Amino acid sequence: MGSAADYADATQAMRAALAAQPGARDLIRYATLAPNGHNAQPWRFAAAPGLITLRPDLARRTPVVDPDDHHLFVSLGCAAENLALAAAARGYAGEPVFAAAGGGTIAFAHRPGRARPSALFEAILVRQSTRAEYDGRAVAPSALQMLAEAARNPLVDLVLITERSALGAIRDLVVTGNSAQMADAAFVRELKSWLRFNPAQALRTRDGLYSVASGNPALPDWLGPVAFDWLTPVAAQNDSYARQIVSSAGIAVFVGAREDREHWIAVGRACQRFALQATALGLKHAFINQPVEVPALRPDLAALIGLPGRRPDIVMRFGHGPTLPYSPRRPVASVMAA
Repeated sequence: MGSAADYADATQAMRAALAAQPGARDLIRYATLAPNGHNAQPWRFAAAPGLITLRPDLARRTPVVDPDDHHLFVSLGCAAENLALAAAARGYAGEPVFAAAGGGTIAFAHRPGRARPSALFEAILVRQSTRAEYDGRAVAPSALQMLAEAARNPLVDLVLITERSALGAIRDLVVTGNSAQMADAAFVRELKSWLRFNPAQALRTRDGLYSVASGNPALPDWLGPVAFDWLTPVAAQNDSYARQIVSSAGIAVFVGAREDREHWIAVGRACQRFALQATALGLKHAFINQPVEVPALRPDLAALIGLPGRRPDIVMRFGHGPTLPYSPRRPVASVMAA
């Protein structure tokens, strides 16, 4: 099944520091360290002089949990933000631009400029989605303000929730959503297809959700999908989500101004900047998107955050927590267009 030490060495190697004068492939490597649904890494990059393009890899869709590719395009936005921050830190000026033609391509035209390193850039290597209980400590108002400023985007609304009763209401929506998803056989099949049950399997595919990072034991490939059903009953999952939310300092909900690919990409850029600023402040974060993935729950969440009639896009909890094993990433050659 492989060793945890080999897994840690391999994932650390993927997070080598950016060269002082990086080529396109090194910038793309930084882009791929962005969060993405099920760690499916649904992106393809192409490089030409002065231009890096990013487009969806539809072969890596997750059509049950994400039938309209909402999460896919949010993931592309997260990667585009990493790309822009890494390029700016090494003296390449440019701004990712969405083009609806061609299925939703993002073009990053860049030119030499003044190097603009930032705390957000420095956080790219160490940011992770930490699916664990946090320690319950509050986040200072000044830090909350920094998080909100980092995520500011004219196409996106951010609602920060720290009041305990509101956190409890979102907890209830997460638990209800998780129960609905786990009762859906197609959802469970898709989820299992992206679970990696031991270090060797995770390093063989370089994608998917490494179940050991969520506190589960390493299991043989053949046993993992079967054991999933009895190791993680729905009631236990719901209890775990409830404890995780109660232990968090707050929850951030991101809402695009419209329901289209351009705004989903903007949501991805905003939530990635939030996540990187949280990391720079010593905070952890994790996605709890059940209330946006189950359509029947979206109106309840929108009403709860004071935006009735809107479609919430991303729900992220944050707080002080532990460092867990990092997720793997595919080699850059595997995400480059032929």
